[in-house]
Amino acid sequence: MFKRKKTKQKELYDQQLLDQINQLKQEWMSLQKIMDHSIDESEYGTRDLILSEAKYFYLLREARKRNVSAR
Repeated sequence: MFKRKKTKQKELYDQQLLDQINQLKQEWMSLQKIMDHSIDESEYGTRDLILSEAKYFYLLREARKRNVSAR
């Protein structure tokens, strides 16, 4: 009885994690594209790019620890 509730809750959290990973990947790729086409890279743009990349890879490590995959 209790196992089902935990499983559904885990599935919900796993799906939220996958959604966040996809969203951060899009943000990272979009910033990368902007920086690639930029003539004069700003300090803030570079910082935002590095930060979004770090967040993305952090969530990927979390997904790997939780054995979550996009099925």
